[in-house]
Amino acid sequence: MPFIHVELVEGRSQEQLTNMMKEITEAVHKNTGAPKEHIHVIINEMKQGTYAVNGDWK
Repeated sequence: MPFIHVELVEGRSQEQLTNMMKEITEAVHKNTGAPKEHIHVIINEMKQGTYAVNGDWK
């Protein structure tokens, strides 16, 4: 039972997130043979300004 965690900065539409989840599910199914109904995609959206790259706030 695959669990895929995706972390993104907030700002994408519900349609974009839904399409991404469907494509991730399809890719995992195709490459692992796991049944689609057992593939879990979890999206965590981070607020702007809550993380840094190389010490610089994003």
